[in-house]
Amino acid sequence: MEVIYPRCCGLDIHKKTVVACVITPEEKEIRTFSTMTEDILAMVDWIKNKGCTHVAMESTGSYWKPIYNILEIEGLNPMVVNANHIKNVPGRKTDVKDAEWIAGLLQHGLLQGSYIPSREQRELRELIRYRRSLIEERAREINRMQKVLEGTNIKLASVTTDILGKSSRAMIEAIINGEEDPAILSELAQKRLKNKKEELKKALNGLIGPHQRLMLKTQLAHIDFLDEQIALLDEEIKRRMLPFEEGLERLHNIPGIGRRTAEHIIAEIGTNMDQFPSAAHLCSWAGVAPGNNESAGKRKSGRTRKGNEKLRSVLVEAARAAAHTKDTYLSAQYHRIAARRGANRAAVAVAHSILTIVYYLLKRKERYNELGVNYYEERKKEAIVKQSIKKLEALGLKVTVENAV
Repeated sequence: MEVIYPRCCGLDIHKKTVVACVITPEEKEIRTFSTMTEDILAMVDWIKNKGCTHVAMESTGSYWKPIYNILEIEGLNPMVVNANHIKNVPGRKTDVKDAEWIAGLLQHGLLQGSYIPSREQRELRELIRYRRSLIEERAREINRMQKVLEGTNIKLASVTTDILGKSSRAMIEAIINGEEDPAILSELAQKRLKNKKEELKKALNGLIGPHQRLMLKTQLAHIDFLDEQIALLDEEIKRRMLPFEEGLERLHNIPGIGRRTAEHIIAEIGTNMDQFPSAAHLCSWAGVAPGNNESAGKRKSGRTRKGNEKLRSVLVEAARAAAHTKDTYLSAQYHRIAARRGANRAAVAVAHSILTIVYYLLKRKERYNELGVNYYEERKKEAIVKQSIKKLEALGLKVTVENAV
């Protein structure tokens, strides 16, 4: 078999150790190093002294990241490989043989590296993922607060949709400070809630103990702290997003995509679409493409692969938001598929469409063009007519079709 990289190295990475196998025309050598920074630097020096030009490793958890960063700085062409792509071989059941197998595959050019963005984009991706985690934690804390209020029989959520709105927050703060009179609490209502004072009096009539006040105070302080941290991350992300403003503007016009969603998508995939051969490849990488499983002429489960779970969840969230927009192609697509296949599959299908749109907008540097709610029907007019006639005839009706004048 032809040798593509005569001097290369394979790494089998674990939490505490790294097994490295160097293959050169002169020899094959295997060593084990600790994952401490000092030992990683020693490993890199050893690899460089052997004249290696390429290094491959499995994408095991997050243990590969510090090693990849150092190899990238040293210019050793690191390659992260999906563990699923390295097939199990009988007898290869030790760390040493793992590293040797990876090095052998790399030497003959049989490994395909995963998409690893630049260092700046990786940092941006970490910031945005962490911000999303804080936003999710904030939502969970609000649900905990709502649970405490329900436990005291305060039905604030039955009157207002946002229990942390200006009026609702004032009422909760008054409750924390010891106020129990529903009439006094209802007077804190502002704007739209002013017309619901009688409902508020009933909703705010509950039994609150000292421990529940303490819980509400602690939860409110935690929510305020999370708001501060999210605001700090927003500022940093906004600064780092300045080079991508043009791409953000293109994505912002897609139904269901707001500023934060657009930032998350660009942080995950970047704005240069050359690393993805086609929109189908990008959708498969993100995990929003249908599975391909056919054997003996029979189609089996077509469930999607895992892909990039962070990007997938953001796209599905955007798809559900697009479903609530009016007079848009994506909304019509969602409701058309949901009627046949269910809401979850419809959301994944619309997520696939959104990512396809994103790919072409960034690649062609175009702006989003809304196709309209009737685009699918107009494009598939003949098929829809035949399908409708078939359904009516199945009910025992005779159908005659005439073109409208």
